[in-house]
Order: sequence, then structure tokens, then C-alpha cells
Amino acid sequence: MNEEYDVIVLGTGLTECILSGIMSVNGKKVLHMDRNSYYGGESASITPLEDLYKRFNIPGSPPESMGRGRDWNVDLIPKFLMANGQLVKMLLYTEVTRYLDFKVIEGSFVYKGGKIYKVPSTEAEALASSLMGLFEKRRFRKFLGYVSGFDENDSKTLESVDPKKTTMREVYKKFDLGQDVIDFTGHALALYRTDEYLDQPCLESINRIKLYSESLARYGKSPYLYPLYGLGELPQGFARLSAIYGGTYMLNKPIEELVMENGKIVGVKSEGEVARCKQLLCDPSYIPNCVTKVGQVIRVICIMSHPIKNTNDANSCQIIIPQNQVNRKSDIYVCMISYAHNVAAQGKYIAIISTTVETNDPEREIRPALDLLEPIEQKFVSISDMYGPTDLGTESQIFISRTYDPTTHFETTCNDIKDIYKRMMGSEFDFEEMKRKKSDIFGEDQ
Repeated sequence: MNEEYDVIVLGTGLTECILSGIMSVNGKKVLHMDRNSYYGGESASITPLEDLYKRFNIPGSPPESMGRGRDWNVDLIPKFLMANGQLVKMLLYTEVTRYLDFKVIEGSFVYKGGKIYKVPSTEAEALASSLMGLFEKRRFRKFLGYVSGFDENDSKTLESVDPKKTTMREVYKKFDLGQDVIDFTGHALALYRTDEYLDQPCLESINRIKLYSESLARYGKSPYLYPLYGLGELPQGFARLSAIYGGTYMLNKPIEELVMENGKIVGVKSEGEVARCKQLLCDPSYIPNCVTKVGQVIRVICIMSHPIKNTNDANSCQIIIPQNQVNRKSDIYVCMISYAHNVAAQGKYIAIISTTVETNDPEREIRPALDLLEPIEQKFVSISDMYGPTDLGTESQIFISRTYDPTTHFETTCNDIKDIYKRMMGSEFDFEEMKRKKSDIFGEDQ
């Protein structure tokens, strides 16, 4: 191991594996180590089911009704991919898609007044939806038409809105949209976790709603995709990419010491040997004294033998519970997948609830989501701290990723990847350079 590398990566979470793959493609010599014996770190998929019981200290073995343990691949961090989002673009650029198969998530739902409603995905659905009254539907349709034609560089499309000054609150007012419509537009379409966006310039919000619509237009049922066999396939796909381009991977490697000279990283010591490097990338768990706690997240994995009520018996779906509906500051999310995705035994469903912790009784906070899922056969509860780096790496050349947030998509993770890339490479992460043939990666029958 006494070699010199451009970059040493510690931890095999998705953020680390994507960056390691991209660095390898860019010609960097990369060494990737993890103290665990499996890929994925905090974003791993756990198999067999017996291992999930052990991980959460559930006494005994899974009952026979759960089927074979090896039929299960349970994600610890629940997320979907936006069909037109940044992660899909990264998968296309790197051609990691050759290692993965995806399914479209069957529906996206929003919670209102104790019930769930399908988020309208077409004009016809908008007109038929019981989320809105007749006049509200017309106004909403007009608003969606405005968003789809919006181009910040073409003043004709702006209708006197200044994308960098007009707030989103003012845009909603312009179209005379009511509070319920604002709730599901901001939280189920723009995918904001809180209402802080309302008083910020509208450009990002409009672009987020556009991303949702464009992602939806690709496959029709929902804007979300999910990989067969679980999210743990994603870091493994990028690990393969890195290996093809000369990256070296070592699992089960205890990290004994970071070797510094004049405040700068020069190597990593493991099992008595030092591998030298110019830069280090890692997740927060490897350097706890260089990160700060930015909040807590509760996640509850629920195993069921039935689809969620009022979802048209969907094998997969997302439900967003906007903060205003349950008197909270942040949204509650539910991701559901099932045996149809090769992550559970036949006839079984996995729903994962996640939200930002706001009180001393986190399980009570997610009660509205649990009520939607009953009856639940087994649940696994975790409460974890979220961390962000205190050192941006300018001097030390140590770059630390952020903990995964409660959102059910990868857009925030991709923003972190782009931010780290810019700090490490000194240039913007550019999708245009990364384009490959525009073949439809998800096959004809998906």
C-alpha cells in the first residue's frame, strides 16, 4: 500500500463512490477504502433480512411469514431518482446505467386533511383531481402553463416577473392560488421541505417545478425511478466504474491515522502502512472533529403485506405530508417499494418514513405517516444526527461530504457532489461536457 495517489476516498456511501468514479474517469489515481465489509456506508441496502434484525437489535429471527431472508434488500436511506434529475445525468455520463435496471415509481401522493390524493400528473388529472375546486383547477392549469414556458433569458415568457427579485409568494399571488394548492405545489412538485422558499427569488422554485414536469413527461406515471435490488446497487455501480479506470478498492480496512504535514493531508495510515495522497475525500464519520451537527433525522422502515390504502394498489409510491397539514416546520416523507423491485419477499411491501426531528418525541412526530400504513408487521426505527463540514478543504485538502437528508430524492446529494467537485478540482461540474448518446437507458417496457 506504500504508494502515492492523487485522491484517497474513505467510506463507500453514494456521494463518495460517485466522486471516486468521476475522478477516475478524469484520469486521477484513486484509492478507495472503507472500514465496513460492504458497499454503501449509510446508504447501503441490507441483505439478508436477518442482518436487518441484528442491526436494529430486534430479538429473535424474522418470522416464517417474511419468506426467505435473502429475498430482501432493505435500504437504510430511502430515496428515489428524478427521471430528468442530476443523478440520472451522472449515471448517463458515466455509463454506469449498464450495471443497473430501473422501474418507474407508480405514483406520487400528497396528504391533505388526513387523506392522501394523487399529485396531478397531467392536465386531465388536474381537472379530475379532488384536491382543488373547479376555479382553482383553471388557475392552477394556467400557472403550470406559465411555468412550462418560463425562460429566464426570454422576457416575453416572464410576464413582468423578475426571476431574481420577484418572490415565489408573489408569483402564487399573481395566479391567485389558494393555500392548499401552494402547499402541494411547493412541497410535492418543487419538493421543498419547509416554507422558507416562499420569500426567496422565484427562479429556483420555478426551475424545480419544471424539473418535476419534465421528469414526469419521460415516463408518465410519476417523475421517479428506482433501481431493481435496491439503492445499494448505485454505489456499487460507481465503484465498478472507478475500478475500470484504474481505481483501487479495499473493504474491511481500519483507518488508524490521517497523516498531516504543515496542516495539509499527505497520507492515510491503515494496518501499519501509509498510503500517500494529495487530496482526501470522506464521509463525516471518518473525521468527527471537522464536522458540525446540523440536525437530526428519524427514519422508520415498515414491513407490510399490503399496498398503502387509497394508492390504487400501487406496488410503489411516494407520499409527501406537507408541514402545514400536521403543524410542523418540515415535511414528512413516505417512500414505498415492494417485491416488484426485488427488494422484498413475494407479496411484501417496504415503506420508509423520514423527516427532520423537531421535538423530544420523534416517533410521535411521524404518527400521521404510520397511520397511513397500518397494519404494520415489523418496524425498524433509527434516529441519526446530520452533519456538515466545518472545513471546506482549501488549506487541508480534506473534503467531507454531508449526511443524507430526509428528502426522498437525490437532488440535494447531487448538489453536495457538485460542490465538493468544484472545491477539489477548481472548476464547475459541467453536465454538458459529460453528455453521451441520448439512448433511452430504461428500455422499452419500463
